[in-house]
Parts: sequence; C-alpha cells; structure tokens
Amino acid sequence: MRCPAVGPDRRFALCAGIITWLALAPGAAAAQPAGDDATAMRRLTEEQYRNAVADIFGPDIQVAGRMDPLVRLPHGLQTSGVSAISVSPAGCEHYTQMARAIAGQVVDDAHRATLVGCRPAAEDRADDACARAFLERVGRLVFRRPLEPAELERQVGAAREGARLSGSFYTGLALSLETMLVSPHFLFDIDVTEPDPERPGELRLDAYSKAARLSFFLWDTTPDALLLEAAARGDLHTAEGLARQVDRMVASPRLEASVRTFFFDMLGFERIEDLAKDAVLYPQFVRDVKADMPEQTLRTIVELLVRENRDYRELFTSRTTFMTRALAQVYALPVRPGRHAWVRYELPEDSRRAGLLTQMSFLAAFSHDGRSSPTLRGQALRELLLCQPVPDPPANVDFSLLEDTDNTELRTARDRLKVHRENPVCAGCHRITDPIGLTLENFDGVGAYRTTENGAAIDVSGTLDGTEVSGPVELAAAVSRHPATPRCLARRVSEYALRRPLANADLVWAAEMASRFAAEEYRVPALFGAIATSGAFFEVRRAGQDGAN
Repeated sequence: MRCPAVGPDRRFALCAGIITWLALAPGAAAAQPAGDDATAMRRLTEEQYRNAVADIFGPDIQVAGRMDPLVRLPHGLQTSGVSAISVSPAGCEHYTQMARAIAGQVVDDAHRATLVGCRPAAEDRADDACARAFLERVGRLVFRRPLEPAELERQVGAAREGARLSGSFYTGLALSLETMLVSPHFLFDIDVTEPDPERPGELRLDAYSKAARLSFFLWDTTPDALLLEAAARGDLHTAEGLARQVDRMVASPRLEASVRTFFFDMLGFERIEDLAKDAVLYPQFVRDVKADMPEQTLRTIVELLVRENRDYRELFTSRTTFMTRALAQVYALPVRPGRHAWVRYELPEDSRRAGLLTQMSFLAAFSHDGRSSPTLRGQALRELLLCQPVPDPPANVDFSLLEDTDNTELRTARDRLKVHRENPVCAGCHRITDPIGLTLENFDGVGAYRTTENGAAIDVSGTLDGTEVSGPVELAAAVSRHPATPRCLARRVSEYALRRPLANADLVWAAEMASRFAAEEYRVPALFGAIATSGAFFEVRRAGQDGAN
C-alpha cells in the first residue's frame, strides 16, 4: 500500500515547524556557530542521514532526494559547516518528501511484517497498543534516546488521528513516523546537558548526547543498540565504560565509513563532482575515470590505514593502490579487470608514482581544464596536507601568460611561471606553492605521465621547506618526513570530531592529540580512539567562549 499524498499545506506546516523550532532553539542566533552555546546543534550530513535510515530500518529502505549542501569554511572542513544552524525552505521541502517516502516504505506490504513488529486488531482503524509499541521502539532509534512519555503519547495520538482520517492503521502510523523523521531531534544532533556531579556549577553532556557524539564521529551514523544501552546504564560517564565502547567501535569495520568520510572531506573531493576537462586535449577523461578517481584514493586509504593499520605517512610513499579498467588506461598499466571491477595493484619499485600525490584524484582535481597547474597543486599540498594557508591572489592579477600554453618561447609551465613571478605582486605566494608543484609536472592536467611539454623537456626539480627534491617520488618521501604532515592530520581529525572549526581554546588539546598520534606510531584508528576518549571531545562550551581560530 502507499500512503496518501501529504498536501502542500501540511508540508508547509512541517517546514514551518522546523524553521520555528530552529529560531527558538538555544544557540540558534543567525550566523552563529551552534558550538558557541551550551546547547549545541549540528545538522546531520547527507551521508549520516542515509546511514541512519539504513541502520534504523534496514538497507532495503531507499532514500531519494538531496539536502542543502554544506559550505566549506576557509581553510577548514565541509563537516564544520554543520555547526551553523540553517535549513532553507527548499531544504525543508526535501526533508518532508524524503520522510514521507521512507515512512511509506516502512509500512508497505513488503516491509511491515518485519519493521512494524506487531499486527493491528484491524487494518481499517487505529490500534493504540500496536502503534505505541512500534513508536516507542523506533522512536528510541530515531531520536537517539528514549521518548519522553508526553512525546510518545503525542506520536500515538498522531497515528490515531491519521488512521481515523484515512481509514487505515498503517497510513496513520506512517504519518506519525513522518513527523518524527522531520523533527529537529532526528535531523540535528542536539547536545542535551545536565549538571556535572563531579564539577559543581558546571554542565556535562547527558549520556545519550555522548552516545550520539561518539557514533557520528566514529561510525558516521546513529548509535547502535549496544551504545544506547551503555548510555542508559550510565557507562559513558565512567572512563572504563567509555573506553570499552570506544575500543569496540574502533575495532569495528564500521570505522571505515567514518575514515572514508573524513578523507573525502579533508582532500576536498567534492570538487571532483563538477570537474571538467578539455575533451580534445584529454579524450581519456571519460565518465568512468572521473567516478573512479576519488574511489581509488579512498579504497587505498581504507586498505592501508584501517585494515592494515599502517603508519599514516606511508600513504605518501606506498606503492599499493587499486585499479579499474578505466583508470588503468590513463595510468598506462597492464590491468584489465571487468569494466567496473576493482583490483588491488602493486606498483613496481621503480615506478614513477608513489602514494597519494601521484594519484589522479589529486593531480586532476588540482589542475585547470586544459593544463596542469603547479600552483594549484602546491597550494593544495600546503593547505590540505600541511595545514599551511596560502593567501588568495590579488583580484587584478593577469593570468593570460600562464594560460597561453601555445607560446613557443615559454613552452613549459616552469618557463611561464618564471616570467609570471617577475611581477612582485605575484612573487610572494608563488614562492610558497610553485617549488612544490613543479616537481609534479611530469603529470598532465588529468594525471597522465609525460616527460615533455610542447616538445620541451620538463624539469621537475624543486624544494619543500628547504629540502631539495627532484620529481614526484622524492616529493612524496619529503612530505612523508615533514613534521607538519602528521600534525596536520591530527588537527583535521580533531576538527572533524567536533564538527566545528577549532577555537583558540582547542589548540592545546589538538596539540595533545598530535602527540598521542605520534606515540601510537601514527596509526589512524588509534588517533580516532584517542580523540573519542579525551575529555575535551565531550566538553560543553559556554556562550561567548573563545572563538574559532
């Protein structure tokens, strides 16, 4: 069966309810990060929303629709944007459409026996007992805490009224579930605080808020039954109980989902969705190649850093990667799996490629549509991997010389950049980026290997903070040895864990996490675990506390 359509008036009311709730919620002042108030709120990302629906109702329940996009903050993560409370009217409409579709599937003929868990006395009328049993059980998962008695009765009443108006128990139940799925208690991770018995006058997160914070960080999804049970027992308020849950979660394969989400964000892979290349210059850059680029890197990251638990720095030097038929054509490798199949591939020791910096997800993403870009690549390495911001170029800079790749006197990017740097306005920033990016010039605008540009030999010598390097393999080794490389990762994971920009008050903690990371021999699962068991991870921030750094 299908639920009857929810009319535009009701959809408007649901959206208006969300917007009003957000406007009245503590910490919801316009343009203020929610972390600046004792009651913080963070919008679920699209991935977290989809993961939560799958975990609550099962993978058969389809989620169709898109959410308001997150905005990447300057020199930060997209994930940090969830701390700004905002939902557009269109976003509200999408939420209601998705909620209706999900609720309709949960109670349809194919799923009701499994997901509802009880049968009404009659399908053409309300059954409060069956509705209450379902809504109490599912509500605990949807709201990530037990429903208050008054909340449960409101939901049962909504199911009863829906059944009366529609003449169907299941339609009424779906309408009640829909209201839960558009509630801010589902769409947002809301910190609930309580007096801290160990620190008079101070607040702490309640156990269910701690459970949610753990689960969204370590698994990128809603808490599972075991974590909610630990919260109910008060285990998460003890060091031993917290450590047991964190150890369990870090050891779970589900950690891979959060590690993938983090690195997708840290490496700026959202830019690949809109990436375009000149089809005449790069005919090999086809749809399958574009789709496989980020997946290659994410598979490599999970394999090396999670499943094999290797030193993070090996990500830059390892010869291990994954290949598809489409990628192998660009990489010029003798790999011929099925069209969409992935195979693990070990590059030979004398390969011109090693690690992340020589993969297409980095090389093609930080190039222009018709040429490579030493500047973009150098800037990306500085900002994303070393946490060293590069100033924006002046608004009136003339880039025509750099774009003239047909210039017979300036045939290589190095030649063109040398002349461009004669402009003193440009020289400062280019000194920061170009000596790095020029070492990657053996790779064209999509990441294919080359030795010449316009018939001229390519010089791939360069420097990284005083270390002379020649070519991509030496650059990769230099990055792996750079002291800022693991420190930057620890800082980025700390920001990802808090889901807001780091404040000045957080910097000492982030430095402590970097030290813990080093003590654990730069193992990423250990870093996630160290952050999740640190006191600062659960700290309640007061209004007016130190602002973002």
